[in-house]
Amino acid sequence: MTPRVSKAGRPRPPKKGLSPPRVEPEPVKRPSIALVVAVVLTAILEVLDITIVSVAVPHMLGAFGATSDQITWVLTSYLVSAAVVMPLTGYLSRRFGRRRLLFFSIAGFVVSSALCGLSWNLLSMVIFRVAQGVCGAPLVALSQAILLEAFPRERHGQALAIFGLGIMVAPVLGPVLGGWLTDTFVWRAVFYINVPIGLIALLLAMGHLPRVPMKDLETDWTGLALLVLAVGSLQFILDQGPTRDWFDSRFIQVFTVICLFSGAAFLMRGWGKPDNIVDLSLLKDRNFTAGLIASAAYGIPLFGTIALLPLLTQRLMGYPAMSAGLLFVPRALVSAISLAVTGGLLLRLIDPRYLVAAGLVLSAIGAIVMARLTLFVDAWGLIWPGMIAGAGMGLFFVPLNAVAFGSIADAKLDEASGLIALMRGIGSSIGIAVVSWLLVHQGQTHWANLASHLSPFNPAVPPYLAALGLDVQSPSTMALIVLEIARQAQMQAFNDLFWFIGWVTFAILPLVFIMKRPERTGLVVA
Repeated sequence: MTPRVSKAGRPRPPKKGLSPPRVEPEPVKRPSIALVVAVVLTAILEVLDITIVSVAVPHMLGAFGATSDQITWVLTSYLVSAAVVMPLTGYLSRRFGRRRLLFFSIAGFVVSSALCGLSWNLLSMVIFRVAQGVCGAPLVALSQAILLEAFPRERHGQALAIFGLGIMVAPVLGPVLGGWLTDTFVWRAVFYINVPIGLIALLLAMGHLPRVPMKDLETDWTGLALLVLAVGSLQFILDQGPTRDWFDSRFIQVFTVICLFSGAAFLMRGWGKPDNIVDLSLLKDRNFTAGLIASAAYGIPLFGTIALLPLLTQRLMGYPAMSAGLLFVPRALVSAISLAVTGGLLLRLIDPRYLVAAGLVLSAIGAIVMARLTLFVDAWGLIWPGMIAGAGMGLFFVPLNAVAFGSIADAKLDEASGLIALMRGIGSSIGIAVVSWLLVHQGQTHWANLASHLSPFNPAVPPYLAALGLDVQSPSTMALIVLEIARQAQMQAFNDLFWFIGWVTFAILPLVFIMKRPERTGLVVA
């Protein structure tokens, strides 16, 4: 009904008996439960594969007759291929459509996982792992973008919390599931487990993503080549550096030069170029750039700890693989609870930057507490610091993404998610590489220091050995002493690494002060 207007132009009151026109409220945007489950499962597929396969690597040594250096290519081939494709997620999504890309990625990941389980030698395994990395790379970025678009802005905290269950908890549980599958069945089961999970995700996703026509986009081949060289070279450096003694190796030197020059050329050429293979204008958003750096930096404490704990519990303390894996479960459970609580806190309009800072502090405290462990620590002494760090992990992830994606347009979500996933992957590679190298270096340092005090001329040595009923002249006594020195040196090296992880986590805090409070996320009101 058209309202009546007076000659003066003012609306007249409606006649008696006539009610003003009723405005229908906008329908609430409700995401499909099947779609949510599907995209979370796809994210779990890709992230879980990073840590679950590491449990099977020792078994592949005997199966393929490979050396320790050769078998690392099972991990390297996957990480490098995935790292190269991740930043291309936005371009591939625009070119082929999100639906086609998601279906191709899930189907390709399932098929290549089955082929990995059927591999007959090291070469076939590496080829299938490359295919697995290429197909799996877009899964995490697509899952995050689909969830953010499916939920209304005011519920993005809930969406990110759901997504975080897959991203942050899956790598922690990877060693547990991998150990159980390997011990119960066979090492090939760590690949076969992807087949039913992937098929379920594929069936749930079908029918819930809209079909869009393919776009005839002009490909920036030069930018693509520079990006592949830069990211691939960096991943090779991080993965092979610890085993090749870093820059003393000609291999590392060559790839470092390639990485630096191609990376610089990519940034200089693509900055301000609208049709670049990756939209670098996203980096002009201060919150997004700070989120990228923080995601990469947090990969050091997260994946560094995941790399350290199995070595500490299994090799040094003698825990069976399954028992060592179960020590991760309380950390994962606390992380899941923390993620759920964080989503609710964001809905209550709490500034997400405070939650990021609290998460970093708790993560750092959990690591520093573990820096005081001894060889006599019991299981609870290993569990409760992990629970503190797990609570911090849940507080950190969701608010950080809420800030980083707060001003990113829906059309750019795929590309932004791809960059975040890339930086998270690079951070995890840095964490594993640096921690592995420092563990060896610090172990050798402490060994030399402790051995220097072991001498028959040291007046404290004979009484100490006599109290234990040991003869200093006996060869068996010297063997026991050498073993004990090695154990103590390794324990001190682990303590050094946990201190390092704690202080690296604290060092991320200044990035929180660089971020602006989000204004348009729907999560918080400025």
